Amino acid sequence: MDLQQIKQRFGIIGNAYGLNRALDIAVQVAPTDLSVLITGESGTGKEVFPQIIHQSSARKHGSYVAVNCGAIPEGTIDSELFGHEKGSFTGAMSERKGYFEEANGGTIFLDEIGELPLSTQVRLLRVLEAGEFMKVGSSKVLKTNVRVVAATNVDLEKAIKEGKFREDLFYRLNSVPIKIPPLRDRVDDIFLLFRKFATDFADKYRMPSIRLTAEARELLLGYRWPGNIRQLKNITEQISVIEQEREIDGVNMQRYLPYHSGDNLPALMHGAGSFESTFNTEREILYKVLFDMKKDMNDLKKLVIEMLEGENVHGDEESARIIQKLYQTQEGEVYTKAKANTSFEEPRSNESIQDTEEFFEESLSLAHNEVEMINKALNKYHGKRKQAAEELGISERTLYRKIKEYNIEG
Repeated sequence: MDLQQIKQRFGIIGNAYGLNRALDIAVQVAPTDLSVLITGESGTGKEVFPQIIHQSSARKHGSYVAVNCGAIPEGTIDSELFGHEKGSFTGAMSERKGYFEEANGGTIFLDEIGELPLSTQVRLLRVLEAGEFMKVGSSKVLKTNVRVVAATNVDLEKAIKEGKFREDLFYRLNSVPIKIPPLRDRVDDIFLLFRKFATDFADKYRMPSIRLTAEARELLLGYRWPGNIRQLKNITEQISVIEQEREIDGVNMQRYLPYHSGDNLPALMHGAGSFESTFNTEREILYKVLFDMKKDMNDLKKLVIEMLEGENVHGDEESARIIQKLYQTQEGEVYTKAKANTSFEEPRSNESIQDTEEFFEESLSLAHNEVEMINKALNKYHGKRKQAAEELGISERTLYRKIKEYNIEG
């Protein structure tokens, strides 16, 4: 069975290299009995891969049991996995088979394996090494022939260093690793998934399918998607149900893309050690420039252009230097930092940026912009006037005069 058939059978959408690579490994390892460890962020669709492995193996006619280890209380998880004898603990009114006994001859999928207690990890290691286990409250050794596929969104190597996960169990589970890429690394697949979800919800709720304008589509593709496919599906459903208009523009789309501190920031380049490091994706920093700067950029561009042309604007030399410094800092340095990356095609002209101006309210007040710039400089350097004056390109005395003149709290 080729990858396209696998995708059609299990409803997988996308052509990203990382996704295709993960599917290829799953198909290749399926005929063996090797343990598989699937890693990836929450919401990436890890639960589909154990089913692919099971259905592509010789065990496909046996049982397939999926267990969410994080959803079972620590006090009962041994009983759930391995069974118990009657009277082995309070409430054990009868003998019970565990999941490993039920899955004999088939496949067991242990999701959120990183949540297993250490005592349960010891029992699981014995199953993987010898195919043996004992029920809770019993001394009788039972045999099971089961294929184990595990998944986690936890960094198990870090958990090992912290003493939360056994190293020997990790290496037994990690016989074949499969890594599922996050949605932000599958940019070309995002709109395909959105269109599929939009069609599905249109059929479900018996309404026309939603469509995206070019601006809304760019926002969709540029968002970081911390919740991955699950978040994309939820947002598509929200828009399908709530919005009256079937064509969604950029303003409406932005309402459904929540900002998460840290999560929604552009990704750091590999090897970056701090937030000052170069951003990984130019698309994300470009959107931050366009939408976070709001009317500042629009106002200052007009002011600086008028100053340079000597038209209609009168202000002292220090005022001009303040405005020009802000213009150079916000449009020059920030945008240049975005251009340094190569992961996004540069806009062909200034028209794509100027189109956003209609959303911003214009203000040509020189004093207003001086006050705003001074406040930004003071906030940046936590009230240190000397450093703020250097940032603005004026003397400390002039800055003090401006603070007093405009009654700025600094």
